[in-house]
Amino acid sequence: MPDRFRVTLAQLNATVGGLEANAAKARDTWQAAKDAGADLVALPEMFITGYQLQDLVRKPAFAADVARVLDRLAADCADGPAMAIGGPWQGPDKPFNAYFILEGGKVRAQVLKHHLPNYNVFDEKRYYHAGGMQGPVEIGQVRIGFPICEDCWFEDVCETLAETGAEILLVPNGSPYHRGKMNIRQAMTVARVVETGLPLAYLNLTGAQDDQIFDGASFVLNPGGGLAVQMPFMDEALTHVDFIRTPDGWRADEGEKAHLPDEWEADYRCMVEAVRDYLGKTGFSKVVLGLSGGVDSAIVAVIAADALGPDNVRCVMLPSEYTSQASLDDASAVAHALGTRLDTVPITAPRAGVTEALSDLFAGTEPGIAEENIQSRLRGVILMALSNKFGEMLLTTGNKSEVAVGYATIYGDMAGGYNPIKDLYKTRVFETCRWRNANHRPWMLAPAGEVIPPQVIDKPPTAELREDQKDEDSLPPYAVLDVILEMLIDKEASVADVVAMGFERETVKKVEHLLYISEYKRFQSAPGARLTERAFWLDRRYPIVNRWRDPG
Repeated sequence: MPDRFRVTLAQLNATVGGLEANAAKARDTWQAAKDAGADLVALPEMFITGYQLQDLVRKPAFAADVARVLDRLAADCADGPAMAIGGPWQGPDKPFNAYFILEGGKVRAQVLKHHLPNYNVFDEKRYYHAGGMQGPVEIGQVRIGFPICEDCWFEDVCETLAETGAEILLVPNGSPYHRGKMNIRQAMTVARVVETGLPLAYLNLTGAQDDQIFDGASFVLNPGGGLAVQMPFMDEALTHVDFIRTPDGWRADEGEKAHLPDEWEADYRCMVEAVRDYLGKTGFSKVVLGLSGGVDSAIVAVIAADALGPDNVRCVMLPSEYTSQASLDDASAVAHALGTRLDTVPITAPRAGVTEALSDLFAGTEPGIAEENIQSRLRGVILMALSNKFGEMLLTTGNKSEVAVGYATIYGDMAGGYNPIKDLYKTRVFETCRWRNANHRPWMLAPAGEVIPPQVIDKPPTAELREDQKDEDSLPPYAVLDVILEMLIDKEASVADVVAMGFERETVKKVEHLLYISEYKRFQSAPGARLTERAFWLDRRYPIVNRWRDPG
């Protein structure tokens, strides 16, 4: 019997639908594992197709192409270690979420996911059949159990694997990030190793897909819950793990233990990688954004410069007669600190033209929100023109607080292809700016140091659409608004619950009303990086037409 079993864990970034590119990564990984003397190379859940597939997985031509690519991959990787790789396997009317064992030039076995998540961003019962309970797969002379992602969150699958002879558990995952997720994963996997007495390797995808960010951070636990290996957060990585046979069973050798970031760095890294991958996977290399002199557009500019490099970021100042000199100066200071291009396109003349065109229809009415929003929408028109002309994706800059209550203007500052701060409340925007000024990491492509001047962070927020306008003219202070929103959105609290915290009922009801009537705007909004379990889109699905209000 062998006394050593080497597993190469491949924490990699897959592209949805990029079958050939994903297969090429798998081949390169297999070769590296072979060169390292591995017995098995493991890739994450759904790696061959990318994750999540949504309705793409229901297309028959796609299923046939996946089978073709897998068969060729197996043939190309015949002479060397076994490969374990995730992908869909076609069933009678819909596929299974499967994990394939490729060995000897063919697909030798497939493990089928038993527990299908159907909450938060997951709709797996719509797309997949649930597989039955299965035993371990023998690779060499070692019996390995492969509970696929959600299967490890319940004790029954792992217990069945242990009872049917598994000696090592290897858990392939497509587990998206949200704040605090790593602690939850570790608690869950420690429970499984304590229950089964088996070592466990937790292998996760990395990279971003639409709004979801897969953060890697794969790890290996020994029986009792001791951490043997910790792979890095977000980075692609290959780690060779040696399992040694002992009188008490297999144990993983101690290996590298990468540092995991705190929640501020983790959120920021996810926003950067979301922009980097969204641009790269959709074929864009440059972005454009409106830089107003305010804090939201400033942090978006910094995120974009960190993701793509300052040379690939165009900032545009679009002043009106209400734009202060301080805003002009602040926008210039941010662009200068980052080293990005800054263009200035005044909107005074276009606004006058629209005002004149509407003068007969608007005659006899008082100026108000309609006139104010013309400015925002003119800015959107100009920024989209630049995007079309130069092939630069337009980034939007509305934070979660504004998106929640409809304070971002539809067809105006909501115009664009991606919103890096869509799941970041305004109060967290302020703190994220301070964090970035004080911290720099190798994965950031923009300069270190104070890239957002303190006056940008500290000044009262304003849209500058009328004379002496402040956000607090229309909204509660953000310190109040964000707590109310977090309770109503993230905690699904009742109005009575929020009032019991000490907030005025009138204020809470106003926020609730704004939240519900803005649903149609969010339905048309750009995707953005998911940082919490209640991000707008798949996490929170409310009807656009909805006359219910909490009577509490």
